[in-house]
Formats: sequence, C-alpha cells, structure tokens
Amino acid sequence: MKTKITFLFAAISWFALIAQYILMIGNREAGLIETSVRFVSFFTILTNTLVACYFTSMLSEKAPFHRFFSRPSILTALTVYITVVCLVYQLVLRAIWTPTGLQMVVNELLHSVIPLEVIFFWYLYESKKQLNFSLIGSWLLFPAAYLVYILIRGHFSGFYPYPFVNVTELGMQKVLLHSALLMLVFVFFSVLFIAIGKSISKSPETAAPE
Repeated sequence: MKTKITFLFAAISWFALIAQYILMIGNREAGLIETSVRFVSFFTILTNTLVACYFTSMLSEKAPFHRFFSRPSILTALTVYITVVCLVYQLVLRAIWTPTGLQMVVNELLHSVIPLEVIFFWYLYESKKQLNFSLIGSWLLFPAAYLVYILIRGHFSGFYPYPFVNVTELGMQKVLLHSALLMLVFVFFSVLFIAIGKSISKSPETAAPE
C-alpha cells in the first residue's frame, strides 16, 4: 500500500512540475534560459521538486538520494515547506491571479493537492519519535538561503518571483519585514508539526498501511 501511494504521489508531483514548466515556456516573456532560471526561482517549484524527489527516492532503496531523503525529519521539513507554500498561496496569492484551463489544474496541484498529499503521507509514515525541536534551526537554512538568493538575483535582474518580496515596488525595508514574518511562519509550522508528531508518538501505536 505504501509503495502504491508513494508512486502515485511521485507521478502527480512530476506531472505538475513538467506541465508547469511547459506552460511557462509557452507563455514566456523572456528568453529560454532566463525563463528557465525564473522557473526555478519560485519557492513553490523548488519545494515541489524536493517533494517529487523525495517520493521518487522512497520507491526503492537503490534510488538516487534514498539515504538522504530517508533520514529522520527530512519528511517533516518538506511538510513544513509545502504547508507554507499552500498557506501563502491561499491567503496572499490566490486573490491576485485567476488561471484557467490546464494552468488552473496545475496550479491547484502545486499549491493545494500536493501539500495535502505530503501532510497525509507525513501523518502515516514519518518517524515521529525522532523529531526534536533542535532540528528547526537546520530546517530554516533552506528558506533563508532562498530569500537571500531571490533578493540578490532580483537586484541584478529586476525579477522578483513574488509581489511581497518585490524591492522595486515595496522598498527594502518592507521586503525585509515580510521576509522576517515569513521566517516566523516557518518557525511556527516547524514547532507545530514537531509538537503534533511528539503527541502522536506518545499515543497508542496505530500501524500505517504498508
């Protein structure tokens, strides 16, 4: 059962990512290389790519990066990232963009369906007993590095993937404030998932479907 779920989730993730890239290339306003760089400059894309790699690596112990992704807490870190992706989209970005057709389908997969899949998978299969609050610092490295990257690249290219980090329109002070708030959101969900995991691990064991 676990293998079937993992395969399905991997397939959905790769489909959404590949379809999104094709759609972005087809509607590009810049050159192919610049558009490709912009594609991987979205936190949504980077996080969903990590999720797709995670599910793919879990299909076999011989799969590339299986050892890394099977480490305790990696799934929880990914769950935190994808939950923030979902939350920011639903609360901030959904109101300013109304995609149609295949773009709407892909958009919902990346921002709604896949986050729910990851949370579901985390609930069933994460090794929750090994979660610890001391892990949060290392989990924050990824979103922190991402924020530094998009601000530096945006300074030179003028492209900012999200309106709330657009220094040109908002100014650096507001963007830094938004960035700090985002980091607090990551901390909050990190604490939340660890606390929930610890609570579940103390409950009577319920075998996850294999």
